[in-house]
Amino acid sequence: MPPFSLLMSVYEGNTFHEFERAVQSGTIEQTLPPSQIVIVRDGPVGPKIQEFLDTLASTIDVWFSIAEPDTPVPEVTIVPLEENAGLAHALNKGLGYCNYDIVARADADDISLPERFATMMPYFVGVPEGDPRPVTVLGCAIQEFADEEEEPGQIRLLPAGGEELDTYARLQSPVHHPAVIYRKSAVLEVGGYPEDAGRFEDYLLWERLMMHNARFMNLPQPLVLYRADEQAYERRGGSQMSRDEVQLQRQFRKDGFITPMQYFRNVTMRSVYRLVPTKLRAKVYRSVVARRNQNIEDD
Repeated sequence: MPPFSLLMSVYEGNTFHEFERAVQSGTIEQTLPPSQIVIVRDGPVGPKIQEFLDTLASTIDVWFSIAEPDTPVPEVTIVPLEENAGLAHALNKGLGYCNYDIVARADADDISLPERFATMMPYFVGVPEGDPRPVTVLGCAIQEFADEEEEPGQIRLLPAGGEELDTYARLQSPVHHPAVIYRKSAVLEVGGYPEDAGRFEDYLLWERLMMHNARFMNLPQPLVLYRADEQAYERRGGSQMSRDEVQLQRQFRKDGFITPMQYFRNVTMRSVYRLVPTKLRAKVYRSVVARRNQNIEDD
């Protein structure tokens, strides 16, 4: 397998326990560990997280010397930012420190399952059948969990690729950002993560890549446990999210990614979703996911 970097960002809103667990799951617990882990400290963090970052290189060295003595130890790169400037800015900074063209993403509160990288990385060797283009962005299914990872919840599937995924991308994000692996060169070619897209920096990046004929694929296996407590559904709503949504859809229409009718559909449906009460939003979302999963499985 080609070498690859694991890119993460941590900020003051993350807890030490969740962050430590995310790092463990993305390194020592992987059957195919990354060659490098790049962690951007997005502004000041609490003392426990800062101490963990300060000693992470030696900590990972100990982890591997005990559990995997014959496995190369990932290089650790910490990128400290003085002020919190948002995820897009942090990831753009982090990409500049990634030594390899293949970059895996992970969030600081999610869990990568042990076979994640071993399952996904082969798709970046050669060209998978059915399309002459090499894979640019590879995603996978994710599985929700709240507090206990031993009690995972709903699985979120996405279309595998081709026309079905292209059509789906005109309504919703075509990949789960915390579960993707992509080519850094392709991301940089379109300008990196847009830093003026509110909470939709990843979706606008995928749009730009698709407009440049990048190949997207999704695997049906849930290879990441995604933290989806009540706060996660609360963050998806509110007037600011609704405004960001409209701004995103306007940009899509301006770029020719969606038609005027698709713009009207998206703004109507998604604005309503952003503004309903959190409990209803969670119920609606789970219902939509269940129906989408069934449709994908039937196909």
